[in-house]
Amino acid sequence: MTHHDRDTDPRRNLNDMTLAEIEEFITTLGKERYRARQIMKWVHQSAASSIDDMTNLAKGFRAELKNRAVLNPLIIDEVLSSQDGTKKILFRLNDGATVESVLIAEKNHRTLCISTQVGCAMGCAFCLTGRFGFTRNLSPGEIAGQITAVRLFVSGGDMIRNVVMMGMGEPLLNYDNVLTAVDIITCDFGLGISKRRITVSTCGIVPAIERLGQDTCVNLAVSLNAADDETRSLLMPVNRRYPLHDLLRVCREYPMPRRRKITFEYILIRDVNDSDDHARRLAAAAKGIHCKFNLIPFNEFPESLYRRPDAERVRRFQDILAAARYTTTIRPSKGGDILAACGQLSGRSSQNTTEKGPGH
Repeated sequence: MTHHDRDTDPRRNLNDMTLAEIEEFITTLGKERYRARQIMKWVHQSAASSIDDMTNLAKGFRAELKNRAVLNPLIIDEVLSSQDGTKKILFRLNDGATVESVLIAEKNHRTLCISTQVGCAMGCAFCLTGRFGFTRNLSPGEIAGQITAVRLFVSGGDMIRNVVMMGMGEPLLNYDNVLTAVDIITCDFGLGISKRRITVSTCGIVPAIERLGQDTCVNLAVSLNAADDETRSLLMPVNRRYPLHDLLRVCREYPMPRRRKITFEYILIRDVNDSDDHARRLAAAAKGIHCKFNLIPFNEFPESLYRRPDAERVRRFQDILAAARYTTTIRPSKGGDILAACGQLSGRSSQNTTEKGPGH
């Protein structure tokens, strides 16, 4: 079924529905509420591709369900494996569009970086995804479905402990679908992942950050990348609409639980935002915000205008922030050899596929 068909098909898409929505839906069919839990498990824990797969539902109920509802599980098109254990997963959606997730190997678990949009409208100068423009938002089922598919069909997927919405797209410009996806991801009958293990990353959509703090309690990461408006606007066009003063204000007011901190992501670009002075201004700008810094040395990609700073410069930047009493980590670059590192996702098929997905 294409995206256009989904817009005109009167049947409900079970992949996009929360437990409460499925309960409400099946009670209108005269069925018991507990059946919703069974359906939810089939959809998100078993990746059922057909309503006929739901063998603990009566045949008559399944027939009725097929008239009123559809399933749209994600199909893995290809999996690329990096030398460092990172895997990049390309999904082909029902309308032919493609998005990518990245499975990152940690010491004793895995982190999955998922996408929330096809492409991205933000146009950040350091990001490959933005060069391809924006196509559409992902539905809640397409967001959560990346986790389901990777868990079941990709080696190491059963070890996913953390989910970060840092893939393709700006999550807070797909606000309602992202919140619904969080509901599905955290539901015990869905994917059963704690909100403490989910991070939403934004380039700084100020009104949506304010809403997010009221609506849910996931971790917040903000892509900062500069402590002055001139540099940040050069790198991130969004800063012209939501300048640093406003962004830092909402971060200062964000209702983060006491033991958790906002993460400020800072991509270090040689001779652009990596000087000692930039570090000192950053430390001053973040004063009073319950935060930590994640420094990301720029990941170069073909035709990128910018360059990665050397390791000594990165360490010096970290030392200045640490001296100002900020927890500051340097994110190790993983998956660079398969363009899976931060800022390198394109949603394009590769020429050197290492594995085919289960749909092949």
